[in-house]
Amino acid sequence: MLGTYNYLAILAAVSLYAFLKGRADERLAAAICIVATAATHGLMLFIGETYARVETGLLLVDFATLLAFMYIALRTDRFWPLWVAGFQLTTLFSHVLKAVQLDLMPQAYAAAAKFWVYPIFLVIVVGTWRSSRRRAAERRGASPA
Repeated sequence: MLGTYNYLAILAAVSLYAFLKGRADERLAAAICIVATAATHGLMLFIGETYARVETGLLLVDFATLLAFMYIALRTDRFWPLWVAGFQLTTLFSHVLKAVQLDLMPQAYAAAAKFWVYPIFLVIVVGTWRSSRRRAAERRGASPA
């Protein structure tokens, strides 16, 4: 996986783009990513990053993040939040997999738990871009492609 500084740079870029160009849904999704990252890093400082057992604190952060993404998906008229919620659900399954298979290598568990944030970032960027395009087309009086 990418290092912490690269991850934080990507998070900052995605969030800045969503806050500058996105609607409320895109901004909320970016804010959720920021809060989830802060909570995750805070937990890791407190408990240490071992992934030798089910990381209950991280499971709770990931579950709360899923609920927040589902809130966006259920209240919006856009499709992209369903993808974000689905990717977050996949992240949650990494914890379930570790609970079911306790001998799962810590590196595999950690990779599975961390991987899906990058597709989430991509979907937020695409959703923000499409939203920005749609608003620009509406201002021009044209229909977005």
